[in-house]
Amino acid sequence: MHKFSPLLAVARELGASEAALIDPGEIVIRDELARMCLEPRCNGYDRSMSCPPHVGGPEAMRKWCREYHRALVFLVEVPREVAMSFERNEVLGLIHEIASGVEKAAQAMGADRARAFAGGSCKELFCSQYAECRVLHEGKPCRNPHLARPSMSGHGVDVAKLQALAGWTLPDPKEKPKEGSMAHFTGLILLA
Repeated sequence: MHKFSPLLAVARELGASEAALIDPGEIVIRDELARMCLEPRCNGYDRSMSCPPHVGGPEAMRKWCREYHRALVFLVEVPREVAMSFERNEVLGLIHEIASGVEKAAQAMGADRARAFAGGSCKELFCSQYAECRVLHEGKPCRNPHLARPSMSGHGVDVAKLQALAGWTLPDPKEKPKEGSMAHFTGLILLA
């Protein structure tokens, strides 16, 4: 049993459908995925500190993947209809909650440098009622530092390959979804 194995249960307790420990050196990072935040322009681009151009991008992720010993990847499975509806933001908020919760649990275990990543813009998820991110525009502390985590996409993480690396067999995104099919959302925590 690996010293970080208890974190798998933490992820599940917080709402993950699946969780796995992987070698961060095997995480596929693609520059073109991070560039997609800019073109076509994502709604989160330049609106918070957790999205490009305010994150380290693929180069930072490559560096961290060399420095960290393990990574925990988790999956939240929801009906496809939920993923295509306004409820999507609730699921993305849950991804941030699970990622930050596992990060905090890892730090309590002595992994002081644990670093969590999620999906979706924290501005859209947690501060949509505010015109601006106060960190960016006012130089003030984040309103939700306990939840907001940097974007995996903004760091070029290939989420489909990340899921495969964890051993999860998921539907082919090129195939037309079947009625009643599920959608999958993922988060990542680097562990040293």
